[in-house]
Amino acid sequence: MVGAVGEGSAYTFLPLVVYGIYLVFEKDVEDREFHKSWIILGLGYAEKMMKYFIQKALGKRTFRKPRIAVCVPSGVTEVEKKAVEDATYQAGAREVSIIEEPIAAAIGAGIDISKPCGNMIVDIGGGTSDIAVISLGGTVVSASIKIAGDDFDEAIVRYMRKKHNLLFGERTAEDLKIKIGSCYKRAEVDYMDVRGRNLVTGLPKTVKVSSEETEEALRETTAQIVETIHSVLEKTPPELAADIADRGIVLTGGGSLLRGLEDLISAKTGINTMTAEDPMTAVAIGTGKYVEFLAGYRE
Repeated sequence: MVGAVGEGSAYTFLPLVVYGIYLVFEKDVEDREFHKSWIILGLGYAEKMMKYFIQKALGKRTFRKPRIAVCVPSGVTEVEKKAVEDATYQAGAREVSIIEEPIAAAIGAGIDISKPCGNMIVDIGGGTSDIAVISLGGTVVSASIKIAGDDFDEAIVRYMRKKHNLLFGERTAEDLKIKIGSCYKRAEVDYMDVRGRNLVTGLPKTVKVSSEETEEALRETTAQIVETIHSVLEKTPPELAADIADRGIVLTGGGSLLRGLEDLISAKTGINTMTAEDPMTAVAIGTGKYVEFLAGYRE
């Protein structure tokens, strides 16, 4: 995700926000899984996209290059960060700030990360989930796994194919996830009619699916996210872990809107879990605000 900062005040958030700029090197291009996750293959394409949005935000006749904050997943290497930085300079930036996704999510969620206390952020996007403990403006412990919203959809497709011999696309799976999807047992059970192709007869078929079935379908994928959260908590210093126990865990990203996820994490960790006020845009907003935070932090 990219946020550009304008020429005037310390912080002017322009509509230069691009969801999902993840740079993949040639060794990964042949992996077809990357094509499903809003990923731009190659530095050249990312550079062209950033140039387009810079011109759209500032106009073609601007004489002063913008400062740009670029958000990257927490698991990227220094070589990958340097590649992102170079591509951003080539796109027309005068100054580039690299920010890790959990830090951007924390800022966007309204958390003051400069204080000497521990905050845990769980950012569940489309292709990756980033879990981090943040304190004093930096990441203390972090982990990134390639289990997120797209994997929820795929899990539902696999489950329906196995249980009902029903085949449908990921768009239908996402619609099912949004309307009745749940990863924790609820008192009320919701139902939805799902249409697809019968794998036995090859003819169209309609199946009535319950929210309990989605909970069963999503059990394995959500368990991996919970296990990663548990692993990060195990590596967290005791003082910061105590802060997290008091302050709770904050969820961001579109995947955090899955019903029952707060309850599931709370039940498995024993820590109060809450979703940010605007989880879909928390990382984008935090990326834009990061330059303002960085200016104050340097002072």
